[in-house]
Amino acid sequence: MHASPIVRRRSRRIMVGNVPVGGDAPISVQSMTNTETCDVEATLGQIGALADAGADIVRVSVPSMAAAEAFRAIRARSPVPLVADIHFDHRIALAAAAAGADCLRINPGNIGRDDKVREVVACARDHGIPIRIGVNAGSLEKELQRKYGEPTADALVESAMRHIDILARHDFQDFKLSLKASEIFMTVAAYRKIATQIEQPLHLGITEAGGLRSGTVKSAVGLGMLLMDGIGDTIRISLAADPGEEVKVGGDLLKSLRLRTR
Repeated sequence: MHASPIVRRRSRRIMVGNVPVGGDAPISVQSMTNTETCDVEATLGQIGALADAGADIVRVSVPSMAAAEAFRAIRARSPVPLVADIHFDHRIALAAAAAGADCLRINPGNIGRDDKVREVVACARDHGIPIRIGVNAGSLEKELQRKYGEPTADALVESAMRHIDILARHDFQDFKLSLKASEIFMTVAAYRKIATQIEQPLHLGITEAGGLRSGTVKSAVGLGMLLMDGIGDTIRISLAADPGEEVKVGGDLLKSLRLRTR
C-alpha cells in the first residue's frame, strides 16, 4: 500500500497514556462509552469491545464523585488509555486525575473562578496528563450567542481561544482541542481557521452526526475534507449506534485516505 499523498499539519505532540497524539504520530481513533460509569463491569466490558474494534483511546463520562471512584477501578483494568469527561465541577476533575485518567476533557472557562482553574491545571501538570478543550456549537457561552446571534465558525473559534487563553495564562500547553458542530460547513470552517492559529493537536468530530448510515456519511464528508487538508490528529465519529460502529467507521475513513493501515 502506498503512503498517503496527504501532507499533515505540523502539531505539537502530546501523550494520552501511551498513545501519542499529534506530531508525526498516526491519527488515533476514539469512541465513548454509553454505559452507566458507576457500573464498573458493564463499562469495562464496553471498553474491551471498543479496544477489540480498534479504538486507541476511549472517553468515559465522569458526572459525579461516585463515578470518579468507579473510574479508578475501571482505569486500573482498562486495556486502552481513558479520557475522563468532566463538565463543570473542578473537584470531580481533581478526583478523576487522581484516579488515573490519561486525559481530562474539561473546558477551563466553565470551571469558574481562577483559583479552581489553577488547581485543575496544577493537578494535570503533576500527573503529567493533557487536557482536551471541547467546544460545542450547542453550548456556546451566553455572550457569544448574543454577539453572533447563532453558532458560527467564528463563534466556535472565539470560544476556543477564550479557553486556550486561560490555559496560556497558567503556562499550560499540553492540550488538544475539538470544535464540534452538527453542521458540516461550520465545523470544517472552524477547524480550518483554528489550525492556523495554534500548534496543539486537533481532535476531529461532527457532533450528533446521526444514525449509522446518515451519521457515517455526514462524518465521512466533514472529516474527510479536513483530513484531506492535513488537519486532524485524533478522530471520533459520533453515531446514534453501537460505539463499536464509531470505531469501525473511523478506521475505515482513515484507511480509505491511506492515513492508517490497520
